[in-house]
Amino acid sequence: MKKALFVAVLAIAAAGAQAKDIVDTAVAAGGFTTLATALQKAGLIETLKGKGPFTVFAPTDAAFAKVPKAQLDALLADKAKLTAVLTYHVVPGAVMAKDVKAGQVKTVQGSSLTVTTAGGVKVDNANVVKTDIVADNGVIHVIDSVVMPK
Repeated sequence: MKKALFVAVLAIAAAGAQAKDIVDTAVAAGGFTTLATALQKAGLIETLKGKGPFTVFAPTDAAFAKVPKAQLDALLADKAKLTAVLTYHVVPGAVMAKDVKAGQVKTVQGSSLTVTTAGGVKVDNANVVKTDIVADNGVIHVIDSVVMPK
């Protein structure tokens, strides 16, 4: 009996100790249901579960709620446009908050985000509201708006 309990505790501890990728980390954090759905529709789940490292500026469900429903529905239905928008939120490499500098940052999508640091960090017009959520293949910084490529 004691041995079985000990083995069960070890199994649970080992499962909890496994590192999580960007997608699993965001899902576990909560508040990213729309982002997870969008990543699935765009076929980007496996990419963001990949080796990386990636820096993801992740819009919350509240950020997606700011997008008018008809516009969001149209975006979710257009895989090419959705992929462009989502990859615009991803920067190659793992950039921690302490290393963020103002300027242009090239995204996986191909165009550049504008990062400002005066009065708090902004990515284009989105405020960074939480930083340095570390995953085993990068880092997540939470933003309060969905940013769109120009």
